[in-house]
Amino acid sequence: MIATITLNPSLDEHIAVNGLIVEEANRWSKLYRYAAGKGIDVSRAIHEMGGETMAYGFIGGPKGRTVEILLDEEGVPYSFTPIRQETRTNFIITDTKTYKQTRIDAPGPPISKKALERFYRKIELSLSKLDILVAAGSIPPGIPKDIYYDLVLKARTSKVRAFVDTGNEGLKEAIKAKPYLIKPNVHEAEGLLGIELDSEEAIIRAALRLVKTGIKIVVISRGKDGIIAATEEKVFKAVPPQLKVKSAVGAGDCTLAGLALKLAKNGSLMEACRLGVAMGAATVLTPGTELCHRDDVERLLPQIKVWEMTVKQWAKTPFTVSNKVLS
Repeated sequence: MIATITLNPSLDEHIAVNGLIVEEANRWSKLYRYAAGKGIDVSRAIHEMGGETMAYGFIGGPKGRTVEILLDEEGVPYSFTPIRQETRTNFIITDTKTYKQTRIDAPGPPISKKALERFYRKIELSLSKLDILVAAGSIPPGIPKDIYYDLVLKARTSKVRAFVDTGNEGLKEAIKAKPYLIKPNVHEAEGLLGIELDSEEAIIRAALRLVKTGIKIVVISRGKDGIIAATEEKVFKAVPPQLKVKSAVGAGDCTLAGLALKLAKNGSLMEACRLGVAMGAATVLTPGTELCHRDDVERLLPQIKVWEMTVKQWAKTPFTVSNKVLS
């Protein structure tokens, strides 16, 4: 089973406006509500594809109950730790004329020490049932910045593969515990390494450099250009076809879900990259924070191009790879 952890869940409200005019009265044409947060998105995508998952995290107040109801409607299993404070609400405004989006995200409620203790006990009891633990998203107030380090360490001790997808501070701490897989985007990888990644070769070098820290798989997401995935021995590049984007919200989470789905079943990294990119690409076809649909994923899978690159030279020597397209 693949469990996900969302420390800072949200109720996402997506408003569609036909021609947004700043400093004028605007009327929305559609309103959508979704259970959200990176880990929750991963669980929702896994469930959509028929995988077994459980969503963990903190939930509170009427907004939190709405999140649970929305997950119930989708059939996504969850086991949240209740808190007194209200779960945050994020707002996404999409101009349907231009498809430009504006996000307004809340910081999230503070988490008490007692709630954190209850959460840890719940996770520890679940570890024996897991193949993969996905910890993703921002860290709310009241939680130590090294929580991802602790979660990765607990997973490793129980021989559970830990996947981490979070911002730079949380990711820097998580890396110290050597997670099985991390999935920063280019900007986050630049922040981790303190360098500019202005070319594909630079991104590959960065992924290989991060692998040397003890991480088994480093995946760097590149938006419409797909992903670069690296291990000690190989590098894969997976690229989606060109698509008309309705919304990119949740695409990275669906990519992570695809990686987890294949690797949980001991599929190859090449197969995992293909499914991950197909699920991410399918997500941009849906509005707001709606995620991928299985039919779209299956239609896009044959269109994902994957290259295998065997690393020939490392470190300070000239960097060369042999490209072999696998699609």
